[in-house]
Amino acid sequence: MTYDTVLSRETRTVVSPSKMICGAGAVEQAGEYAAPYGTTALVLATEQIFEFHGETILESLEEAGLETVLYTDVRPDPTVENIEAAYGQWTEHDCDVIVTLGGGSSIDTGKGVGILAGNDGEIRDFGVDRAGYEGVPNPTPPLVAVNTTAGTGSEATRSVVVSDESTATKFLIVSQNVVPDVAIEDPELTVSLPRSHTAFTGIDALTHAIEAYVSVNAYSIPDGFAEQAMERIARSLPVAWANGENLDARADMLVGQLQAGQAFTNSSVALVHGMARPLGAQLHIPHGLANALILPYVVEFSAMAAPERYATVARILDVADVDDSTREAAEKAAEGIFGLCEDLTLTSYLDDFCEVPSREAYLDVVDEMTQDAIDSGSPDNNPRKPTSEEIQELYITIYDDALDPEGPRRS
Repeated sequence: MTYDTVLSRETRTVVSPSKMICGAGAVEQAGEYAAPYGTTALVLATEQIFEFHGETILESLEEAGLETVLYTDVRPDPTVENIEAAYGQWTEHDCDVIVTLGGGSSIDTGKGVGILAGNDGEIRDFGVDRAGYEGVPNPTPPLVAVNTTAGTGSEATRSVVVSDESTATKFLIVSQNVVPDVAIEDPELTVSLPRSHTAFTGIDALTHAIEAYVSVNAYSIPDGFAEQAMERIARSLPVAWANGENLDARADMLVGQLQAGQAFTNSSVALVHGMARPLGAQLHIPHGLANALILPYVVEFSAMAAPERYATVARILDVADVDDSTREAAEKAAEGIFGLCEDLTLTSYLDDFCEVPSREAYLDVVDEMTQDAIDSGSPDNNPRKPTSEEIQELYITIYDDALDPEGPRRS
């Protein structure tokens, strides 16, 4: 029997952190893994995360002989100014290793500091819309990512997402040169995540896995990561959301989101992420929540173009029977995602985490969001290629169905 595989026709580079330390208590080894890289660590975190776990990190680093410099002004959606301020700390104190504590925001800020430390130019110069993919020419300094969410998978990826407040947009940087050297995955650090962010980061990870799996750039190695990630997330996200102290579910989610990160960084994301970045930038929605709003509609839109792939998604989500045809199963994938989002009461968080404009004001920015989505390049990776008009229609459906306080998903 033969199998159609990309690897029989061409070469691909598989990227991953050099070391991944996983399991309860792993955070205590942060100093041990950071010390070989330097003597002065720039530690980046949000104030809230540092309040929970900062002393543990500092103690580990200092016991290993490292001096530490703190930057705790990381924003939930890191900005150009965030990265520049943190880089100022790096240069002022002559740091030589970056340690991030948190989820994607802290890790992306650390990657941004590393880009500036290793390359000439401003951070905006390295966005894929200006520099293209692999647009960071020189490696970043050593980066140790201590993950506290189950989530973004940023500790395993070559992606950086940065908010540009001057234009109300987010831009993407992609390069093998920004992949962290060490990823530390300790489920005990995720217990402090509230239900809201357990849901946001969990759906973010599921989106990574699904998009990597259906992407036109998919191939066997990231496929394996994606399938395992979907299985872990489907079984453990509802449990972790319902009981945040269940360490088995938390650990399973950490592995699942790590595999999802490895999947999409070696395949790609697609239309969901292309649309989520502009939506998040305009409405100031957490990235995972933006994905959750968009994902089921894009799956519904795309299923006809990759029925076998979406049928697998539906079966992993346990909404398709073995007797269903491939097409029937594929059409049920969106149903499974809608159901999971409802179980996690995702739209109930919009009142606290989103600035929902009037429908008229929203329609005024749909064209701009659509163009930003197209310019990101991510929609090109989607199995069903969307037209500009179709992206506009999806944005409007999302407002009427999910964002509008009177919409079906809100009620």
